[in-house]
Amino acid sequence: MHIAAIRMGLTVFCQPRKETASLGRLTGTSGKRATAQIILSRNASLLRKENLFAFPHGSFALLLIVRWNLRRRVVVLGGGFSGLQAAIGLERLLPREDDILLVSEQNFLLFTPLLPQIASSKINPRHIVQTIRDIRGKRRFAFRRDTVVSIDLTARRVISASGIIDYDVLVIALGSRSEYFGISGARENTWDFKTLEDAVVLRDHVLDMCEHADHTTEEAARRDLLRFVVVGGGYTGVELITELSDFFSQYVAREYRGIRPGDVQLIVLEATPDILCGISPRLKAHALRRLKARGIEVRTSAKVTLCGEDFVEINSGEIIRSATIVWTAGVRVKALVENLPGPHDRVGRAVVSSALQLEGHPEVFVTGDSAAAATAPGAPLVAPVAIAQGGIAARNVAHFLRGEALESYTYKNQGMLVSLGMDYAVVSIGRLQFSGYFAWLFWNAVHLYKLVGLKKQLQVAMDWMLGTVFPRDASILRRPTRCKICEGAVGRGFQAQAGR
Repeated sequence: MHIAAIRMGLTVFCQPRKETASLGRLTGTSGKRATAQIILSRNASLLRKENLFAFPHGSFALLLIVRWNLRRRVVVLGGGFSGLQAAIGLERLLPREDDILLVSEQNFLLFTPLLPQIASSKINPRHIVQTIRDIRGKRRFAFRRDTVVSIDLTARRVISASGIIDYDVLVIALGSRSEYFGISGARENTWDFKTLEDAVVLRDHVLDMCEHADHTTEEAARRDLLRFVVVGGGYTGVELITELSDFFSQYVAREYRGIRPGDVQLIVLEATPDILCGISPRLKAHALRRLKARGIEVRTSAKVTLCGEDFVEINSGEIIRSATIVWTAGVRVKALVENLPGPHDRVGRAVVSSALQLEGHPEVFVTGDSAAAATAPGAPLVAPVAIAQGGIAARNVAHFLRGEALESYTYKNQGMLVSLGMDYAVVSIGRLQFSGYFAWLFWNAVHLYKLVGLKKQLQVAMDWMLGTVFPRDASILRRPTRCKICEGAVGRGFQAQAGR
């Protein structure tokens, strides 16, 4: 028997019997699912009682009952601290019928606080990343490694490189990128320091400079090769420069016979009057004394106005020549976030409500580096804030889908920990402020604890322990880029081959 259910857009094939037959699941728009049942019955009173879609066929009548089970799709964009925290929280809070999809360009979570130790060859790059699928384990949320191209808020869909993803609720946690403040040459001529690849490339470049300087006889050329400038006196910039200082004092000075300790010059440039914004003046003073004791030159109120291939200009006048200029001066949100409707702050973050909802789109939640909450517009762009907002977003998504009142995000300062190299750190947690060796032990313990997974914790701990006994691994892992000496050698080689 063939029955065409035109209104529902279905074609049903069934045998005439009095039992209920199952049609299965139908896919609706925006990720909803519908369950349809076909009921064949001679009892007309049943049809009148149900008052649903009924199609008479001879002595039988077909009752098509559609039950919407409210199966919804929640899509999380970004696999960093905030996005992953949101996905894990949604896993616990939403019913099993709901779909949860995490989309990220990378298939791993990067533990960014330890990036400086990659640049200094202190730990293995693979040891501070954990694949998202390993973190997910047996949790039910789906993961897709994909690149988000655009977001259509009106149609409730995400356009990615591999296709279209419909959603009912969207969580945006896309992170941030470097901000160059429109300074000429900064993007092209400095070394970025945001990703794992950035850290590995910088590490190889630093080693390459040491290799060339080791046999360079000209004094001025050798000093330019061994002058390292970090633009930005925040937590990342200070920790990076101190890690490089450890690398030069503990490894380069011993293994590179053509480099004297006094040949290396480390400089931090900060545009504002102070470094390490956010910690107390007393701890800042401790940090400055420590940096100077290590021979690191700290230049405050030194605004970079121009960057060249081998120099940086500060305050529109002074020129500092260097083959290595690392940019850690500022961050800006991804272009996708900047293009969202509604107000944005000075770094492009979407200004969202206290519940982290996007203005005019209550089904869209923005978290982490992408969000400036109305209740905490000045919250720093650090991992603890991102994790806290990811948890709030997950709970508010659940509240939103249930029609419940939403929670407000309030920023709670969890303290600041800054490593100043081997055996020294400064710690500020509420009224507890201390510095020195025990602060450094505390810094190590906290970061080791926050690493995701026992495997990664053991690997990093082993790297630290082995580093106290054996020399660092200073192998150059890939062909150095943006090196004039290497490029000149390749060019001369091509010319020699052509002349034969």
